[in-house]
Order: sequence, then C-alpha cells, then structure tokens
Amino acid sequence: MAEERDVFLRARGRTLRAFRQDECQWKAPFYFIQGADPQFGLMKAWALGDCKNEGDEWEEEIKLTEQAVQAINQLDPKPKFFVLCGDLIHGMPGSQWRKDQEQDLKNVLKNIDGDIPLVFVSGNHDLGNTPTPETIDDYCKQWGDDYFSFWVGGVFFLVLNSQLYFDSSKCPELKKAQDEWLDAQLDVAEKQKCKHVIVFQHIPLFLQNPDEDHDYFNLEKSVRHELMEKFHKAGIKAVFSGHYHRNARGSYKDLEMVISSAIGCQLGEDTHGLRVVIVTAEKIVHKYYSLNDLSSQGIEEELMALIKQN
Repeated sequence: MAEERDVFLRARGRTLRAFRQDECQWKAPFYFIQGADPQFGLMKAWALGDCKNEGDEWEEEIKLTEQAVQAINQLDPKPKFFVLCGDLIHGMPGSQWRKDQEQDLKNVLKNIDGDIPLVFVSGNHDLGNTPTPETIDDYCKQWGDDYFSFWVGGVFFLVLNSQLYFDSSKCPELKKAQDEWLDAQLDVAEKQKCKHVIVFQHIPLFLQNPDEDHDYFNLEKSVRHELMEKFHKAGIKAVFSGHYHRNARGSYKDLEMVISSAIGCQLGEDTHGLRVVIVTAEKIVHKYYSLNDLSSQGIEEELMALIKQN
C-alpha cells in the first residue's frame, strides 16, 4: 500500500522524486505523453445538461482511462513520463462522489508501467474554482505538490497551479508563494544551459490568440500577459494545458500554447485521446492521437525517427 501511495505522491518538496540526479544533462531525444481531463463523472453530467451535477456514474471514464494506460504501456521505447494536466475527477471538493472517483482513478492509474512515472497537474475540479488552503492541502495529500519543477534529459519542466492565477481570493498568500517560487525557477531557467523549458498547467494562458477575450477557458488578460512575458524572457518554448476538452493552439512570440483535448468527456469534435510530445535538441514536436489510433497503430514512423536521432 505504501508503494502504491508513492506512485501518486512523487511530487514532494517542490520537485518530482522519480528521476536520477544526472537528468540535468542533455543525452538524446526523448518523448513523453500528455493527457488531460479524465474527469471521472463529467460524461453523464454533460449528457444530462447539468455540469454542476457532480456525476454519480463514471464507468465510461474508467474504460477510457484504462484504454489510455494500456496504449501507453505498449509503446516501445517507453515514454519518459505520463503527465495528466488536471481535472482528474469531476467532483468538486466536498462533493458526495469525490472520494470514490479519486479511488477509482487511482485503481486504473496504478496499472501504468512501473518505469513510466506519473506527473499530476492540479485542475479547477481538483482544487475548486476558488481554491482555499484546505482544498489545496487535500489535493496535495492525494496527488502530491500542486506546483513543482523537475529535470528530464537536460530539459527543465515546470508544473504550475493555474487555479491560483484564475482566482486566489481565498488564498492570496499561497499565490504569493507560487509567484516567488516561479520567479526563482525562471531565474534557474535563464541561467542554466538547458535544451528547453516546458510548462504544464491546467488552464491555458489563451486558446488561439494571446489577446483574445477572457472567459472560463483561459486566464484573465493582465495575468496572462504578465506570465507570457515572464515565460518568453526565460526562454520557455511551450506550455501544455487541458481544461478546454478540445484541441487548440496558438503562439506568443516564440512561445507555443498547446491545449489537448480530454481523455474523458469531449465538448467539441475531437476524439478521446493523448498527445505524444517529442523533444529533440532543436525543437519540440507533438501530435494528438485518438486512443483507438494509439492503441492499434502506436506512434507513426516519422515521429519515431526523431526519437532515434543521436
């Protein structure tokens, strides 16, 4: 049981305890898998037209997440890690079904290959739309730190709690702490000779245009632009998010904003899927695969060739 807990609690002390100490050095191209929004319980609530309902059934989401795990486990070579970009479950803090949804998700995810670390990003349904110190603490007890950094293969990764940028009115001191931590991490990114810096957060900075209007699916304009400038100055090339339950992308200067659709409930025309992200010395290349395609065909040869480059 302790070993199982460790799989979900590797993010501790603002780092991810899953990799060797020499991961700061570039060795060769690699890839990871990004997923988002398994959100156990949403599919029935969405079908009924009542998304505020916490969802009393999630069998479909269990099957889809099982398919995702099976698809990842059969990939060869193995991805460096599997990151889930938030909204792990649909039940908000304090809701009736939350504990059952969390346990069922863990029961599926514990079947991921032991050599593929899980990386968790907090979403609004995980923390509440207006998080409190208590809801954040509860999340951290289940899934590890709400923000942290780690190195893999000479690449610096930052995981952020985007809910603190959406509405921190009930925990302003926690937002201040993340801001100070982020500034220190961006200083590291500027000074270190890392090949790339990549950010994971649940809520996108923007969906397509950095100057688009603010709504539920992006960050408020002033907050967005402050972060974009910080990221650009630090040399960050890509931000990967979920939350939109559709695929979307845009750019700000040389920063790419990549939004992946959901493992679970779709709100648009996309399919249940995962994103394959390949990191070479020169660039970051990614493609979204339906669960069916990734399960039956794997990663196409053109992308695999990038991984095999020296």
